[in-house]
Amino acid sequence: MRKTLPSFKSLLSKIASIFLGAALLASAPAAAQTPSVPTGLTAMAVSATQINVAWNAATDNVGVTGYKVYRGGVQVGTPAGTNFIDSGLAGTTAYSYTIAACDAAANCSAQSTAASATTLVAATPGTLVAWGRNVEGQTTIPAGLSGVTAIAAGEVHTVALKSDGTVVAWGLNNYGQAMAAGLSGVTAIAAGRYHTVALKNNGTVVAWGWNHYGQTTIPAGLSGVTAIAAGEVHTVALKNDGTVVAWGENGQGQTTIPAGLSGVTRIAAGGPHTVALKNDGTVVAWGWNLYGQTTIPAGLSGVTAIAAGQSHTVALVVVTTSDTTPPTVPTGLTASAISATQVDLSWTASTHSIGVTGYQVYRGGTLIATLGNVLSFSNSGLT
Repeated sequence: MRKTLPSFKSLLSKIASIFLGAALLASAPAAAQTPSVPTGLTAMAVSATQINVAWNAATDNVGVTGYKVYRGGVQVGTPAGTNFIDSGLAGTTAYSYTIAACDAAANCSAQSTAASATTLVAATPGTLVAWGRNVEGQTTIPAGLSGVTAIAAGEVHTVALKSDGTVVAWGLNNYGQAMAAGLSGVTAIAAGRYHTVALKNNGTVVAWGWNHYGQTTIPAGLSGVTAIAAGEVHTVALKNDGTVVAWGENGQGQTTIPAGLSGVTRIAAGGPHTVALKNDGTVVAWGWNLYGQTTIPAGLSGVTAIAAGQSHTVALVVVTTSDTTPPTVPTGLTASAISATQVDLSWTASTHSIGVTGYQVYRGGTLIATLGNVLSFSNSGLT
């Protein structure tokens, strides 16, 4: 028996159906997937009222569009990038932060491991006293100067930061290093030989004065800065991700950052050398070493502050006593369902002989968050 073949019209219809099905599959939205949890969260206090927060970028199958920043379990920001400046805080106060990543489909990750920082002691504005050689007027305090919260001294010029964020400078001005009119929003200052540097409250840096070695030429795109230092003819900046940037004269390698340097919390600049304090209490130094100023003493640890002179380095070491007694068990724990995907926790503070520094949150016996000294936590991304 002869088999009947399908008509040409029938074949076209089937082919069209196949292509239509393929097109529908290609245009179907990607399956719901939450972004990865952000990692590498750091929090650094830069003043009595500001903490800068930074983290590593999260990933997602359709792309991360932004982040949610939580302070003490309460959302305080929605930045698109991987850093956040939290201002208007109280002085000498501990704050804890977590981050969640979100995508275009409104899927958000669980909150990250927490990072904490304590704001600095609020400076009490005061009057200024200066003495010594005064050939260029560097020790002659400008009439009526008051409300000073920070000071810096170059070779023959002096700089003062006022409580209103403005800067006053005086003394030798052959390169314009003592000119600071119109500058505002400043949180820190530094002075080199003939140049001056200021850190603004938006994390950017301004520098002026002698620029023969490029020490006042700010690197393009520099932002997220939390601290500054000025050497004789070089400048150094610490970023909120714990990395260091340096520029200016490099004849002794003072602006060549050691490979892989990270986790830095403080910086200092000497003559032609630079020093960094890491978050593990160790010190790294580089640049001119004729007098051993960049050779770190063997076993040096537990460092809390650093300073650099023309050809020497100083570190402050704090010896802590051993503590083997745990805090009391937290009490009064409550868990409140806020939505289908979020539960808010709160508890009563624990006590300890030398103070409680933080809490760990467990869900079903698994650690899900390490917090600072806070008494609440929002657990999101639940099912």
